[in-house]
Amino acid sequence: MNRRIQQAIGIAVTLISFSASVVVNAETLKFNQSENDPNGFYAAKMIKLALDHMDRKYETETVGGQLTQTRMQEDVKSGVLDIMWAGTSKELEDDLEPVRIPLYKGLLGHRFLIIRKGDQATFDNIKTLEDLRKIRLGQGTAWVDTKILEANGLKVVKTMKYQNLFNMLDGSRFDAFPRAVFEPFSEVDKHPELNLAVEKNLMLVYKMDFYLFVSKAKKQLAREFEIGLNRAIADGSFEKVFMSSPSVQEAISKGDLKNRIVIPLNNPFNSKETPIDRAELWIDPKTL
Repeated sequence: MNRRIQQAIGIAVTLISFSASVVVNAETLKFNQSENDPNGFYAAKMIKLALDHMDRKYETETVGGQLTQTRMQEDVKSGVLDIMWAGTSKELEDDLEPVRIPLYKGLLGHRFLIIRKGDQATFDNIKTLEDLRKIRLGQGTAWVDTKILEANGLKVVKTMKYQNLFNMLDGSRFDAFPRAVFEPFSEVDKHPELNLAVEKNLMLVYKMDFYLFVSKAKKQLAREFEIGLNRAIADGSFEKVFMSSPSVQEAISKGDLKNRIVIPLNNPFNSKETPIDRAELWIDPKTL
């Protein structure tokens, strides 16, 4: 066999072996994936998008089970999980390392209300924050949204488990369940046995979104995710995933975003590091 051909074959074999070893040795990143998480599918797509734009390659592994946010935080800190996503706050960012790219471009802080069917007339009379303070709102105990609502003088009924909130609303334990504009329509559809509807006129607005989070011990991983997502923003693929999300499309088609009464709320729990000055990271829903 020609010596050059032998050398070429040897190089090819070496490259193939090296490539295979890179795949085998790629670090595996674990995150919780629950069918009850309304944002899980979208967050997983954003994780994949970031990974596709990173220089270093990772594998992913999903861990099933319905975990509370508190449990996920502990699992990320201890290394049982590598990534989680949640509505951000200064407290959470002090506990875990954030990837400061708002995954829903700020829409998480734009809220519709799930109410009981037949109660729309009550909400037709609500025009201001002071009016809103007369009703009881339902939220998760560990959610930063709960603290935001309470900081604005609103009455909040709390529970640890997200799924409990729908039955509690149906059972008149509270009057309305604020949800991000891309969440309530599908959530009501998933509970046809309950007497629920999406309120037609109001939109609560505060500056917030959710981030990916990793352990403070993995700050380099957070920076890699930031680089990956920023590259996706630059090449337009982030916007494509955002706009093609069925829940975002549903908010646009069913939510009447442009004509809703806006009730602005203050969010005192934002970190000073929140990238509010990066206009490309945030969206005005009235332009959708």
